[in-house]
Amino acid sequence: MDWQLLTDNLTNPALLFFFLGLIAVRLKSDLEIPANSSKFISLYLLFSIGFKGGQELSHSDFDMEITYSLIFGVLLALLVPIYTFFILRKRLGTFNAGAIAAAYGSVSAVTFVTTVSFLEAHDIPFGGHMVAVMALMEAPSIIIGVLLVSFFKKERDPNNSFGKLLKHALTNGSVLMIMGSLLIGFLANESQAEGIRPFTTDIFKGFLAVFLLDMGITSGKKLGAFLENGWFTLLFAIFIPLINGVAVAFISAGITESEGNRLLFAILAASASYIAVPAAMKLAVPKANPGLYLPMALAITFPLNITLGMPLYLSLIQWS
Repeated sequence: MDWQLLTDNLTNPALLFFFLGLIAVRLKSDLEIPANSSKFISLYLLFSIGFKGGQELSHSDFDMEITYSLIFGVLLALLVPIYTFFILRKRLGTFNAGAIAAAYGSVSAVTFVTTVSFLEAHDIPFGGHMVAVMALMEAPSIIIGVLLVSFFKKERDPNNSFGKLLKHALTNGSVLMIMGSLLIGFLANESQAEGIRPFTTDIFKGFLAVFLLDMGITSGKKLGAFLENGWFTLLFAIFIPLINGVAVAFISAGITESEGNRLLFAILAASASYIAVPAAMKLAVPKANPGLYLPMALAITFPLNITLGMPLYLSLIQWS
């Protein structure tokens, strides 16, 4: 690994604000981001990255690489929850296994946004179509997770039809925002996009830093309760993302030669959803314990990816 790359990443102001949030919790400080402000910043980040991705996509030639990238992303979202479900089921039961598998098959938009910022800071180009890949990876894993639960549980719930589940997955606020922003960015011409560029670009890193501060506070509050569940969930939340990220860092060479795109594929495979999936699981699998899948994704896997994961995957990509 390039240790200078790791050092640069660990001293990134946005990441340091994440650690500040963790420290604030340990010190029992009253520092917090108001809930409404946190939701607004989350929506802003999704809007900004979606709009910029749409702009990039509108300037790209729609070639076979983009097609293969979209297919590859969906396949990852289908395969990861299937294999992780069977690892989890014996230890945690069908309901928890389905929810956690869905979380790890889905993606973290904030991890993706942080990785985009990382690539831009190191002047590494990437394709705008990767935003579309991320958007397409949200719903399939949710559907697979719930289908696995429905198939292996003893009793059936007639209220959770496939159509209802699909609708909820596609109309989830984070999914709708990223897909809608991507479409709007694709349709807007250059002069129209220039009018809102200060909002979509200039203030992006500042909002990202504040959001990561909020994520640090939230993670710190949930970490203690999660650790009470034993070592299995902790080890899963560490090693499964690393295995997925490393594997895809190499496999993605068959899809694209772009280092930036390959890193985004790796981080998408390694990340876990703590926004879209918990919202969907609360409705579809209410017997699953959010005290497991939410801290695993947010308090363990998220900081792992934005500290160690990004420089590790990029070093492997550059070496291969």
